[in-house]
Amino acid sequence: MLVFERPDQPEWGFGAEVSDDGRWLVIEARKGTNPERAVFVQDLARPGSRPVALLEKMDAAYDFVDVVGDRFLFLTDKDAPRKKVVAVALGQPEPGSWKEIIPEAKGTDVLRSVTSVGDRLFAVWMRDVKSAVEVYGLDGKKQADLPLPGIGTVGGFAGKRTDRETFYTFTGFLAPPTIYRLDVPTLSARLFRQPKVDFDGSRYAVTQVFYASKDGTKVPMFLLHRKGVRLDGQNPTILYGYGGFNVPLLPGFSISRAVWLEMGGVYAIANLRGGSEYGKAWYDAGRLAAKQNVFDDFIAAAEWLEGSGWTSPGKLAIAGASNGALLVGAVMTQRPELFGVALPAVGVMDMLRFHKFTIGWAWKSDYGSSETKEGFDVLHRYSPLHNLRRGTAYPATLVTTADHDDRVVPAHSFKFIAELQADQGGPAPVLARIETRAGHGAGKPTQKIIDEVADTFAFTLKNLGMTLPAGFGKGATP
Repeated sequence: MLVFERPDQPEWGFGAEVSDDGRWLVIEARKGTNPERAVFVQDLARPGSRPVALLEKMDAAYDFVDVVGDRFLFLTDKDAPRKKVVAVALGQPEPGSWKEIIPEAKGTDVLRSVTSVGDRLFAVWMRDVKSAVEVYGLDGKKQADLPLPGIGTVGGFAGKRTDRETFYTFTGFLAPPTIYRLDVPTLSARLFRQPKVDFDGSRYAVTQVFYASKDGTKVPMFLLHRKGVRLDGQNPTILYGYGGFNVPLLPGFSISRAVWLEMGGVYAIANLRGGSEYGKAWYDAGRLAAKQNVFDDFIAAAEWLEGSGWTSPGKLAIAGASNGALLVGAVMTQRPELFGVALPAVGVMDMLRFHKFTIGWAWKSDYGSSETKEGFDVLHRYSPLHNLRRGTAYPATLVTTADHDDRVVPAHSFKFIAELQADQGGPAPVLARIETRAGHGAGKPTQKIIDEVADTFAFTLKNLGMTLPAGFGKGATP
């Protein structure tokens, strides 16, 4: 049965959910990857009713939270770049008629998610890229801070208004995802499920630093390293980034990162502009005509790591996937002397034609389009494919992609590696690894993931001149 359609808006995508009391169908519409949304609601208590517009300007992000009385609660960045919760009454869409439930933070905290469980609102804040949880009443009055096990990322708190318990997950760079059961009335938590991982996180440390980018902006970066590491410039280091599409890089556990630490490496994660680490302004400062800020942030991270003694150009690898591989491709063409290894995976490398393939048109919200003069000029300045130069000594590069990637078509990687091999003026190898019967990454079988990580690490170890510590791999599964 057809519930809702907008044939006049062929680029819209839809999501829908039913309110906790079963009365309202809330439909959210968005265009491409834009965070801005329109909201329509249908009264399911009235047979034959049709969806009507509640917020149709598509002028901000609106994430449905709950219905309290006759007002719809939304998490929004409307006039609040770091987000707030407001209550909107049907037929009163103007902000002047809204009731503010949880205000925007006065500092740099970002309100990342809000859920309604057991007549309470659980608000997950992002504070310098680390999670904090606050509990509010439905009226917006703060009731408590929820203690967390440490520095990391928390998610969950799903449930219904009548529930008296909920569950949440906590993870950190050195701690695998662990589930806790929370008693909502008392806010007491107890361990529910914890995975068994053959990794001793107590041998390692997480350090967060803030460094200055080219324009003076302070950018946060996490460093994962063994305790007592020597800052002699000789540590094999992987610097990872993304910087786009309003996506933050939050603390979380990764088996492959754990293996890299066990091999004696340092792993750095830079929280570049273009993500949402500090709200909408941070995102806007890394997209469209401001995209070069992302690359400057990453280059500055490499310079800081090298200048602070953590590593040196011959010991530094840079890595990123999808939009993150565009990042790797752009900085390796702009500053090839800074890096020993480049690892762009399933990357967007042809910025003049990205919008012509599969879902590429939806990325114009972040990149712009070469079909306008302004867009062409911006994109041509950093497009990895178009900024390779014959005779330049580029770092050792392993491009990875898959033959059935229908999100970022493999032609991006094919063209980039072919041009790179033709232009390479130094001795470092530049290769491609093309997975068969696989796509952009989601749903990839575990064995294929292991094979790819093994090949990528082998390439990295070889070209960084890395020696594995004695006894590595004995009694453990790498």
